[in-house]
Amino acid sequence: MTLPTEFSRFLNAPTLEVLCDLSVQVGTPISIGQTAQGLRRIIPILGGQVTGQIVGTLLPGGADYQLLLDGARLGHLDARYVIETEARETIFVQNKALRVMSSENSQKMMRGEAVNPEVIYFRSQVQFETESNAYRWLQDFQFIGTGVRLPTSVHLRFFKVL
Repeated sequence: MTLPTEFSRFLNAPTLEVLCDLSVQVGTPISIGQTAQGLRRIIPILGGQVTGQIVGTLLPGGADYQLLLDGARLGHLDARYVIETEARETIFVQNKALRVMSSENSQKMMRGEAVNPEVIYFRSQVQFETESNAYRWLQDFQFIGTGVRLPTSVHLRFFKVL
């Protein structure tokens, strides 16, 4: 069965709108070690800044829960943290990411060495929760992100999918 022509416009590729940029300071990784699922690590989130359609700070206390597979080549990341806006409203963020790089580069990153972002695939799916009337609309859209991991920080850009 083919889709009637009058509906084909709904199948166009979505467009993206920049939502915000995040600069995240991270702490020393906590290694759980090699589990039955893979290499498990937790990266503490110490704080950070948010600019764009959301302006505020990242509160300390969040973390990035990592599961590294295939010689640490594949990273399944699940970061959870809170943004406090300039108006002191809070937004919970869950950012699930896929990070792919060579095992060699992953080992460098785990040793705290810089790795060229051009050789890393880092994309994410972002969800927001808030009781704020000003930001309630964040719960009505899909968001995706891109990222760059540096030795002591992560830089993210989130996009609203239109």
